[in-house]
Amino acid sequence: MRLRVLITLFLIFVSQGVFAQPDILDKMQAKYEQINSFQAEFYQTLTNAATKEQEVRKGIIYYQKPGLILWEVLTPDPEKLVVEEKFVWDYFPEENTVYKYRREQILTSKTMLKFISGKVNVKEDFVPEFQGKQKDGLKFKLVPKKPEPSLVLAYVWIDKDSYLLNRIMLIDFFGNGNELSIVKTKINQHFNPNLFRFKVKKDMEVIDNTSNS
Repeated sequence: MRLRVLITLFLIFVSQGVFAQPDILDKMQAKYEQINSFQAEFYQTLTNAATKEQEVRKGIIYYQKPGLILWEVLTPDPEKLVVEEKFVWDYFPEENTVYKYRREQILTSKTMLKFISGKVNVKEDFVPEFQGKQKDGLKFKLVPKKPEPSLVLAYVWIDKDSYLLNRIMLIDFFGNGNELSIVKTKINQHFNPNLFRFKVKKDMEVIDNTSNS
């Protein structure tokens, strides 16, 4: 699968520490339930555990309930991921190639996209541990109750005033890291519906993965 935007392609808790901040996670969950749409800029760092090599990416994300997403990487290698009602399109302009998936192929697991869109239920899906206040916000360590190859450990940093996610770190079975810093978030924006529609042009190469399990 070539969804490089996802970690092995998960986005957005019961230890003694969590009781020091009993309502932070509830407030974060409630905040995302109230959001109908948002846009934000992001900085993403993908770390290869074996080679220690890192890829740093910059882009912008748009989200519209009930789950429409446009994730656009601007640098260094352009990429556009569009999550529609039924399908997901992953387009690479430099190759003029688009990969097509069924929506459930991508969003059934705990992907980064599910974290940042608030589709993850942190208290039901994770055992949380509050790790204190840091520069990027209130830090929580999240241990999945049902680990997956693509996610065995996560960390989130929550803004103490807005209760929005400022930073997310996901770690897979091999120790590879997917770290996302979210900045300049604007909530409840009005978007043109066409923003979440991918139009296939005649000269594009389409690789259809919808028949895969």
